[in-house]
Amino acid sequence: MPANAKVTIRYGKYEACGTVEYREDRLDGLQAVLKADGHEVELKQIEDWNVVELIVNGETVYTCNITELDFGGDGKLDPLCAEALQAVQTAY
Repeated sequence: MPANAKVTIRYGKYEACGTVEYREDRLDGLQAVLKADGHEVELKQIEDWNVVELIVNGETVYTCNITELDFGGDGKLDPLCAEALQAVQTAY
């Protein structure tokens, strides 16, 4: 995969503090890791709850539960961010 691939992060809303909303705080680390590797990142909201999907070249290359991602941060210590980056790097 070229270093400057376009990665679409599709994410759903999740419950926190008794409310269900779209929140991007748990995506900060994932975005940071992908951008540091030279990828262009686009965020898209979807109707599904508790889900994150990474799309490269129209293919879903990685999916996880959004609540399992670390809140905030740079993503370097989050094992799910490392898995997602590996999936993007091996996509074709």
